[in-house]
Amino acid sequence: MTPDLPSLYATIDTTWPAASKVAAGPWLLRQGAGGGKRVSCITAEDGWSPDDLQAAEQAQRMMQQQPLFMIRAGETALDVALDSRGYELIDEVNLWACPIARLTQTPPHRMSAFSLWEPLAVMREIWAKGGIGPARVGVMERAECPKTALFGRVSDKPAGAGYCGIHDGIAMVHALEVLGAHRGKGVGKAMMRRAAIWAEDRGAKWMSVVCLRDNDAANGLYASLGMVLVGQYHYRIKPGT
Repeated sequence: MTPDLPSLYATIDTTWPAASKVAAGPWLLRQGAGGGKRVSCITAEDGWSPDDLQAAEQAQRMMQQQPLFMIRAGETALDVALDSRGYELIDEVNLWACPIARLTQTPPHRMSAFSLWEPLAVMREIWAKGGIGPARVGVMERAECPKTALFGRVSDKPAGAGYCGIHDGIAMVHALEVLGAHRGKGVGKAMMRRAAIWAEDRGAKWMSVVCLRDNDAANGLYASLGMVLVGQYHYRIKPGT
């Protein structure tokens, strides 16, 4: 059975962890240390009321972060409440998943993709060119789950980089970046298949990934690998604060 959405949310939190988390009333607050929205957002963990929103906003400002909420499946009331307070919808995200065996049946060429930890300097350079800087690499480094970096090559030249972690039998790939000159050459597929082989060897049964809804190239890649769209979430951010 495909992992349910709470399991996938937990996989996101474990494989791409915040610098710190604080439970405050009905909210879970995350300190991101510059690592992006996934590690800087607030989520509703218990019953909440509109009166609780002000306290959540103040707590995020105390963390020197812009008020930002993740809106998950079934959280329409929270979405509406934030919209009424002037929050803007940002970054609609797709959740993809499939049995890991679907990716391991066709191994990549042995010189096309590698799994290794720690990331090489050239991999950090590839990430940086795609906007994945030291703060996001820091997210990977602080993850305490089984993890690996992914290195893609074309014609013996560096071509791509990625990261994969495992939580409770679910592998999740993040920060998959392919250099522009090498897109369309199968680098992304090779790295995904290498990640699956690595994860299967460590007991993972499922592969998953998150991807911006408007990233047509990445969504096309995951669909072409036989992955299935299993859910979506988005963020609400308070502008000008």
